[in-house]
Amino acid sequence: MQHRKPQGFIKRMLRHRWLDESDTRKAMPPDMVERIARRVAASEKRHTGEVRIYVEAGLPLSYLWRSATPRERAVAMFGKLRVWDTEHNNGVLIYLLLAEHAIEVVADRGLARHVPPEEWRAIVVRLGAALHEGRFEDGLTQALEEVSALLVQHFPASESDANDNELPDEPVLG
Repeated sequence: MQHRKPQGFIKRMLRHRWLDESDTRKAMPPDMVERIARRVAASEKRHTGEVRIYVEAGLPLSYLWRSATPRERAVAMFGKLRVWDTEHNNGVLIYLLLAEHAIEVVADRGLARHVPPEEWRAIVVRLGAALHEGRFEDGLTQALEEVSALLVQHFPASESDANDNELPDEPVLG
């Protein structure tokens, strides 16, 4: 059993409960959501993978209570959003947790076996730098392009591929 320091738990809980969906909508207004969705759709024409983006204000209380990490939440959302459920097991989730300024990239096993962890970390670092500079849309676009380049390298679309869109392209705001 993990023991929490009451003061640290309360600070974390307040930070997560202070933010809500209105904060995610401020970070990603509807016009930006639409532009990013179009970029996701365009990128998916070049490869057989699926890319999802999830921006969350704060962790649910159940995650806070058990001291879950942003990575644990990202993996859970990877499953809930069915990013794992693609024909070639090559889905990727880009997850942002505003309350902790956390970024996670979760790649399905089909792609993960081809890409070393350092490449994923480099994408996260560059996205984090862009977000820190206030370039939310630019940072997400760059991360999306970098993920897409990896997918094109390992799972390029071919003329024979039906290239069905298996998952929605719109970013999810939570």
